[in-house]
Amino acid sequence: MNRTTQQSTRLLAQIERLRYVFGTAVIDEKLLTLAALQGSQLSSANNVLRLHDLLCFIRAYPDNGEVLATVERMLIGFTQRKDFIRYRNSLADTGVAGTSIYYRFYWQTAQWLCERWPNAISIDWGEFKTKKHLEAVWHLLLPYSETLALDTLNLSERTWINILKGPTETDATFLIRRIAALRMDAAAREKIFEDLDVPLRFMPTADMPSRTHSKYRAAKIAFCRQLAKPRRSRLAIKGQFRRKPSAIRFVSAADGQGLIDLARAQMVTRHRDLYGFMNADQNDVRVLSYADGLQFVCYGMRPEHRLMLETLYVFLILKNGVPIGYTQASALFHSAEVNFNVFDTFRRAETSHIFITTLAMMHHLFAADTFIINTQQLGQDNPEALKSGAFWFYHRHGFRPQDRAVRAIMAEERTKLKSTPGYRSNLATLKKLSTDNLFLYTGKPRRDVVSSIATENIGLAALGAVAHRFGSNRERAFRQCAREAAELLGLASRQRLSRAQRLVWGRWSPLLLTLPGVARWSVANKRALVEVVKAKGGRRESEFVHLFDRHRALQRAVLKLAMTEPVIE
Repeated sequence: MNRTTQQSTRLLAQIERLRYVFGTAVIDEKLLTLAALQGSQLSSANNVLRLHDLLCFIRAYPDNGEVLATVERMLIGFTQRKDFIRYRNSLADTGVAGTSIYYRFYWQTAQWLCERWPNAISIDWGEFKTKKHLEAVWHLLLPYSETLALDTLNLSERTWINILKGPTETDATFLIRRIAALRMDAAAREKIFEDLDVPLRFMPTADMPSRTHSKYRAAKIAFCRQLAKPRRSRLAIKGQFRRKPSAIRFVSAADGQGLIDLARAQMVTRHRDLYGFMNADQNDVRVLSYADGLQFVCYGMRPEHRLMLETLYVFLILKNGVPIGYTQASALFHSAEVNFNVFDTFRRAETSHIFITTLAMMHHLFAADTFIINTQQLGQDNPEALKSGAFWFYHRHGFRPQDRAVRAIMAEERTKLKSTPGYRSNLATLKKLSTDNLFLYTGKPRRDVVSSIATENIGLAALGAVAHRFGSNRERAFRQCAREAAELLGLASRQRLSRAQRLVWGRWSPLLLTLPGVARWSVANKRALVEVVKAKGGRRESEFVHLFDRHRALQRAVLKLAMTEPVIE
C-alpha cells in the first residue's frame, strides 16, 4: 500500500469514528475529512462501499446544512469516482448506484421492474436451474398457431426465447409480458412465474433504484445534536406512548404511488420482497412525522390483498428523508404482531429509540397495548436474526416468552450474562430461545391477542359449513352466503357498497353466518357488524381495527369460534 492509499484509509477510519459524534467541536473536522475523501482514491471495493455507506449515514444524521450539502454532492457524483469505476463489477448486489443487481424476484416485483425498466432486466441464464420447466408452459404462453415449431424443433430454452421475443425486448421482458398476458387469475400467474424461479439481472440505468439516491425529498430536516439513548424498561416504553406524532399527513393517490415506489426500491436494492410494499394501496398512504426527523410512511393494503381478520400495515422508516428501515404490524384485539428491521448501515445509531417510537406509533394508530414478536423475527428460518442475537434485543425492551421451557433457558442465560463478563449466548441456545413468540404487555396480560388466537379453528368452522352445503360449487356458495348474510344483518342493498366492499362482503359472508348466536343479536349489534365489514373493504383499513375492537359481541363470537376445535374426519 503506497502513501496515498494509506492516507485515504486513515481518512476513511477518521470519518467512521466521527459519524456518531456531533456538535460544533467536530463539524469542521468532519467537513475537512469529507473534502479530503472527495479527492482521494480508495484501495479496495470494500473501502469504496464503506465510504458510500458512511455518506448515506451522515445524510440521515447531518450536523448542519453544510455537512448535509457536502454528503449530498458526494453521493450525486459517486459513480464518477475513479475508485468506484475501477471496482464497479465487484460492487454488484450492493445497491450502490451504477451497479447490477442479481436476484430471483417474486412476480409482482419482476412485473414492476419490467413496467418501469423494460430494457434493464434480463435472465441470468447461468443461474437458471429450472429453465427446463419452461417446456411445460410454452403452450400457455404462446398462441396455438405458434406451437407447431415448438412441437418439432429441439432447441434450448434460451434459443427459443431469442427467436420469440421482439428485436427491442430483453429475454426477461418477453417472458414477464407473456405471463402477464395469460387469461387467468392473478394468483395463478404468480404461481407460474414463481415455480419457474427465474434468476434476473437488473442492469444499471441512470434512474434505477439505488441506496445512493433514495430519499423522500419532502421531508423536513432536523439536524442532529446527539443520538437518542432511551430507557428500555416496560414502564419507560409505556411512558413513550404519550409521545404522539407531531404531524400526520394523508397524501394524494399520486404521491402515495411515489412513496410506494420508494419503498419497493428499498427492497430491490437489498434483495428482498415484502408482501406489504408490493400490494400497498396508493389511496391509503400517510406520513407520520416526529420532531427529531423520524418519519413513518404508513401503507395500507389494496382491498383484494387484505387479510381476512387482522389488519396488515407496513411502514417505511425515514430519518431526515433517508430510508433507514421498515416495520410491519398485524393488528387486532388491541394488539399488534410486529416485524421490525433497521438497515445495517444505520443499525448502530438509534435502533432502540426507533423501536420504542415504532411501538408508540402503533399504539397511536391501532390503540394496541400488547405487542408480539414472532419466532421468525427471533431466528426461526432467519439466520441473520439468529446471529444478531435478536432475542436479547427484544428482551432488553421488556419482551418475554410464555413457554415455560424457553423461560427456563432464558433465566439460565441471564445468570451467565450477569456472572460472566463478555459472555454471549451461542447459536444453539439462541435457536432454543427463538422457538416461542415474545410478548410485551403494557396493560394487563391477556390471552386474546393476535398471535394467540387459533384462527385456523375460525377458518375451519366457516369452511366446514360451506363444504357441507355446497361441496365443490364454491361460486354458488359465494353468491348464496352473501345474500343470506345481507338478509340476516339487515343490509338493504349490496349494490350500494363499493366494489371493494362487495368483494369483502362475499369473503366474510360464510364467517358471518357461522358466528355463534349472531341471529339473536340486537339490531344495533347487527348494524355495527355491517359497518365492521364495510370498513374492511373501505379506503383505510385502520378504521376496521377500531370498529372491530369496539364490537364486544363480535369479539366474543370470534373468540368462541377460535376456542372450539372442529371435528376433522
